[in-house]
Amino acid sequence: MNGWEVLLPEALAARARETAREVAARLRDPERLRQAIREAPRQSALPGYAAWRPFELSRGHPGLAILFATCAAAFREEDWGVAAQAHLEVVAEAAPRQGIPPSLFHGLAGRAFARLFISPEIAVDQELLRDADGMADRLAGSANGVAVEDFDVVSGLAGIGAYLLMRADAPSRVLEALVHLARRDGPIPAWQTPPHLLGEMARETYPEGYLNCGLSHGIPGALALLALAERQGAGVDGGREAVERIAVWLAEQRLEDDWGVTWPAAVPLGRAKPQPTRSAWCYGPPGVARSLWHAGAALDDSSYRDLALEAMAAVYRRPVADRRIDSPTFCHGVAGLLQITLRFAYDTGLPLFRKTAAELATQLLDAYEPDSLLGYRDVGPGGRCVDCPSLVEGAAGVALVLLAASTSREPAWDRAFLLR
Repeated sequence: MNGWEVLLPEALAARARETAREVAARLRDPERLRQAIREAPRQSALPGYAAWRPFELSRGHPGLAILFATCAAAFREEDWGVAAQAHLEVVAEAAPRQGIPPSLFHGLAGRAFARLFISPEIAVDQELLRDADGMADRLAGSANGVAVEDFDVVSGLAGIGAYLLMRADAPSRVLEALVHLARRDGPIPAWQTPPHLLGEMARETYPEGYLNCGLSHGIPGALALLALAERQGAGVDGGREAVERIAVWLAEQRLEDDWGVTWPAAVPLGRAKPQPTRSAWCYGPPGVARSLWHAGAALDDSSYRDLALEAMAAVYRRPVADRRIDSPTFCHGVAGLLQITLRFAYDTGLPLFRKTAAELATQLLDAYEPDSLLGYRDVGPGGRCVDCPSLVEGAAGVALVLLAASTSREPAWDRAFLLR
């Protein structure tokens, strides 16, 4: 394709645009938003999981600012731009003066990402650059394993690098640290996470530690960033070798189930065997496939692109119930799978992706609940439905994907998820 285009049939695209507009209008309503922020922690089995954090991209005002800026482009006759700017101003007022981490989903990089998305001329945050360089130095000097939050998309260098790669400033220190991590020799890859660096729940599942395979928290995020940097001409020495090493390792970890190629959430250290997981952005074959697609493009290696396409075809063969994405939302739900499908459709032009995009959009629209607070509810831990307004796990992310599927403006915001 020469440019982003609407792949859905006209009637379905119109329905998607109108649903996205309605969800965004609910999120723009101050009282409705306050009610959702208040109610979500009460509804969730894990209150911290649904807590609103005003200055965070994942669960705060930066995500809403991105949605409203996207609405401003889609619905030009309506004054959405004012709402976008208002939420950016709230971010500036809400952020604490100290103690903000540099991360993309929870800190400085996410706030900067939203500001850059809306105002491309904005200067880079020098505090963020200093913090990122410090994280890179610590990762490069680590031994005997690393915590995923040191290098992943959500909290670590892969996410920070995703923001910096949008700018003219190449994130060299970040990339060099990830290259060092990928190229370090040893019997087990250097990105292993030993049990003492795992959270309590993960340690119960992986008592001897693991190698995380999720795009959100694992090595596919580092692979995606390194590959995208190579494609943009921003790579560093050893970058291509690092891309190759990670891609080879991921290809070797693939599993087979009744429908074809899949991946585990993580490869356990010790004797436990890896098991297939959900088919989502955060964990499972869609996120891994997207990172391998980037690797194939960076290395001009069709074997990785073919494996990515094979994995996506297997996802689509799985019955909906066996995809294990009951939520409509982005992180672990249908919206994330639809956005990945749209990216593959854009890159390949293959009829399979166009057809599946329409099916997933229909599934997402059928999940709309007009009598709920925001129109879409996250299905969180324990299967509880939560009126979550956020980008990553809530209604804002669903609305953005519906706009990506139904308008001709390329969704540049999905760089935050390392999909482009």
